[in-house]
Amino acid sequence: MTKSRDGAPSGLATERGNAAPSSEVSSMFDGISRVYDPMNLVISAFQEPRWRRRAVALTRLRPGGRAIDIATGTGKVAADLHRRAQPGGEVLGVDISPGMISVAEHRFVGRPGLTFVVGDALALPAPDASFDAATIAFGMRNLPDYRGGFAEMRRVVRPGGRVVCLEIARPRSRLARILRAWFDGIVPVIGRIAGQGGAYAYLVRSVRSYPAPETIAGIMREAGLVGVTWTGMSGGIVTLHVGTVPPGPAESVSAPRP
Repeated sequence: MTKSRDGAPSGLATERGNAAPSSEVSSMFDGISRVYDPMNLVISAFQEPRWRRRAVALTRLRPGGRAIDIATGTGKVAADLHRRAQPGGEVLGVDISPGMISVAEHRFVGRPGLTFVVGDALALPAPDASFDAATIAFGMRNLPDYRGGFAEMRRVVRPGGRVVCLEIARPRSRLARILRAWFDGIVPVIGRIAGQGGAYAYLVRSVRSYPAPETIAGIMREAGLVGVTWTGMSGGIVTLHVGTVPPGPAESVSAPRP
């Protein structure tokens, strides 16, 4: 069963990926697209902008560079990347949810070189080695195949380019455990107040099922990335993973593990 009693995707996952079909995830995000940004600010205790800026800085994107932002949502990370790549840079934001892409296009209309498209993170609408960097923020835990997601990011980034993943992490420090208890308790309540209780209960469930940072680092290496590092922020409640695309042609590494 992929759906819970509240009608949202179950949020259950293995160390390979989220159990929910992509169509269910897309429909859920369509439903919350109009409240997504204010909800993110509240449930992150207003830390999300700081996390986002750090993720963008880790791409080392330069003026005139090209980047792709996967699971772009309402486009904030993509817009920050675009700003960093000016003058002359280009950024593509990709999301499986048409509702999210509609919000992003409306919000950032009139920015040359900033484009948003509906697309699948496991089959990105871009040629090989066409970007200097790729990012995914709070989207990896929604993918049915984590390794496939990282492999696609590797495929579309040039040798020497960076892949950056920002995601909520399992708590370890005392501060992180306190924050996680707050997160687990308050997020479903806020979601119900906003009329989106099912979607935000899914958020909590999906975070519980997401692999530990060391496991994600190992998956990135399996996907062909090198120099993989990770660091926690805000007491470890979120984790930033960074990997580099090695020199040479990309190999196909997205097949399911036995």
